Amino acid sequence: MSTQSENVFQAIISHAKEYGFVFPSSEIYDGLSAVYDYGPYGSELKKNIRDYWWKSMTQMHENIVGIDAAIFMHPTTWKASGHVDNFSDPMIDNKDSKKRYRVDHLIEAHAEKLAHEGKKEEEFALLKTMDELLAKEDFAGLKQLLDDNKIVCSVSGTSNWTEIRQFNLMFDTQLGSVAEDANTIYLRPETAQGIFVNFLNVQKTARMKIPFGIAQTGKAFRNEIVARQFIFRMREFEQMEMQFFVRPGTESFWYKYWKEARLQWHLSLGISLDKYRYHDHVKLAHYAKEACDIEFEFPFGFKEVEGIHSRSDFDLTQHQLYSKKKMQYFDNDIDEATGKAYGNYIPYVVETSVGLDRMFLLILSNSYEEETITKEDGSTDSRVVLHIPTKIAPNKLAILPLTKKDGLPELARELMDECKPYFKCFFEEKDAIGKRYRRQDAIGTPFCVTIDHQSLEDKTVTIRYRDSMLQERIAMDKVKDLVLSEIL
Repeated sequence: MSTQSENVFQAIISHAKEYGFVFPSSEIYDGLSAVYDYGPYGSELKKNIRDYWWKSMTQMHENIVGIDAAIFMHPTTWKASGHVDNFSDPMIDNKDSKKRYRVDHLIEAHAEKLAHEGKKEEEFALLKTMDELLAKEDFAGLKQLLDDNKIVCSVSGTSNWTEIRQFNLMFDTQLGSVAEDANTIYLRPETAQGIFVNFLNVQKTARMKIPFGIAQTGKAFRNEIVARQFIFRMREFEQMEMQFFVRPGTESFWYKYWKEARLQWHLSLGISLDKYRYHDHVKLAHYAKEACDIEFEFPFGFKEVEGIHSRSDFDLTQHQLYSKKKMQYFDNDIDEATGKAYGNYIPYVVETSVGLDRMFLLILSNSYEEETITKEDGSTDSRVVLHIPTKIAPNKLAILPLTKKDGLPELARELMDECKPYFKCFFEEKDAIGKRYRRQDAIGTPFCVTIDHQSLEDKTVTIRYRDSMLQERIAMDKVKDLVLSEIL
């Protein structure tokens, strides 16, 4: 990461805390590593992102329904899914600093350094070699790659490494009131398995016909070796996942469909296509047919924000094997090739999986701007503004009476009462109007309405637009419809 990018990222982190978006968890006790709390505006923004995703999946698609599965699941679930045996990352320790690293993070950081030095071909070659070695689980080769590139520990500055070994990422706990009788269960490392084990329940009760999807949002937990980059990689996080069940043989079509559809969802928030790219996986899970990431250009480089995976019939087959319950679907559609019904089969799955916290950080990173303003007299001023897309902004409208007297607050309250059933509003009467504008800019409020003495006479108000800072006079009874037209 360049110094300028590092400065921008640190400014975003500071801004997130100062303006009530994200706080370090348990801060009065010096915090807990890689765990964060969402403040008043952060929790609202996070909810709005979640709701926008949920609507795009379950309301805009007639063949996708939602569920809310429990965090705790029967422990055999994770044996069937492969997480007990295979959910691990290669890690390495530096003998001098005692600091632990994920091997791929070490190599990716070195690749970023090469990119900043203009050595694009070397960066590409290094990452390609890493992906190939990871795919083969060639730990000796990865260790040699560290040595060949003289990759050192950021603390000790040495390359005195241990051997590479696997580190399981699942948190476990005990279920039961008596220690001797307690069973080991896990905090779920993903939400997808709650969808798979409920496949038949959902299909029957919602009367779903292949192809159809099941969507879910919720918490997941991973004991990351090195959690880093603010809320980008945390030990407690939230996912927005959709599993789309399809007829075997059609999975390639649906993989391409969702790969494009999910990128279009991101772009629907007004974010530039230049900020995104696809990364097709070299290393595939043993059950996967195709997989790619949608990556966004954060201040610390292009990183994954969403994954699209063609998972074959692995998940349902595994749960059928371990549970001894049939996970088949009866398809009475006619196969044109044979003239017969497709009959019973285990559906294939195409998955879309978004990190909600990463999406939150994406919105902050894309929205944050330190802006210099030139006034009419030639002097300059500055402001920090969050250009959050209007439809997901924490507050949609700030209502600001010019003074605390002369009936202005009462008139402002009338507008507040009219608008607040339809969208989130904010009321403030303290400080000069310029300071209030700046505070609303800093939390991303797209519209501010000022109630002044003229408002008492003709029921007009001044509306100010966050991004352009333009102001215009409109009828007070037009405010609600104007804001609604921008957020629907």
